[in-house]
Amino acid sequence: MKFISWNIDSLNAAIEHKSKRGEMTYATLKQIAAAKPDFFSIQETKLPQTGLSKKQDEVLEELFPDYLRFIRNSTPPAKKGYAGVLTLTKHQPVTYEKPVLGAPDTMDEEGRILLLEYPDFYLLNIYTPNSGQGLKRLPERGQWDDRFYDYLQALKAKKTVIFSGDLNVAHQEIDLKHPDTNHQSAGFTDQEREKFDHLLKSGFVDSWRFQHPDQAQYSWWSQRNVTAKANNSGWRIDYFLISDQQKNWIKKTGMIDTGARADHAPIYLEIEK
Repeated sequence: MKFISWNIDSLNAAIEHKSKRGEMTYATLKQIAAAKPDFFSIQETKLPQTGLSKKQDEVLEELFPDYLRFIRNSTPPAKKGYAGVLTLTKHQPVTYEKPVLGAPDTMDEEGRILLLEYPDFYLLNIYTPNSGQGLKRLPERGQWDDRFYDYLQALKAKKTVIFSGDLNVAHQEIDLKHPDTNHQSAGFTDQEREKFDHLLKSGFVDSWRFQHPDQAQYSWWSQRNVTAKANNSGWRIDYFLISDQQKNWIKKTGMIDTGARADHAPIYLEIEK
């Protein structure tokens, strides 16, 4: 089975592709469609509460015919067109949910988590909140991490959990190009890294690091820094995690090349049960 996950940074921009970056995003979307994944998890769709437009619906149907779609958008009091997740799948789930974690601020209304249940595993699509400029949302981010941890433990007690997404944390120094200058940057604070470490130690495997223990590979490059992608000055903040007991399911992991396009690269996981 093949899983792909991608923070697309606006589904509308990809489908309208009225800019050079939009064209590159759409090209990557076509590349993913050609790969025919069993599951495709998208983060930061930025869709309005009303959902897909007619054109978005038509383009997704053309690219991903016969895929089921499960959507969660931001709802009031969260900002309109903010965050949002979408999962496309070839496989009908037993159930699906839009979990509420009891997270602070408007995090539960920002469209950040979708759960699909299958007979032998749960599949989660996650877009973890960013701690923000000046770390202004770091306390709330910590509470999100704690609530998400508790939620995962309850799921894991029932069956295997596979989850993916933009988790907004670089776990180790190998996971970003310039660790020395980023210890006070969102995504690389001691608090965020320690909470992610705690999650892994509770019985989850970072699939990429499991297969590539010593390899530096990044999944995100800043759009603000115009040379970041060219210089490969990136971070690895996108992950596929799986319950530790099923780490033998992991067959192949990697990132999909997006060429000159900065921001996130899609990641993939192939498993064999």
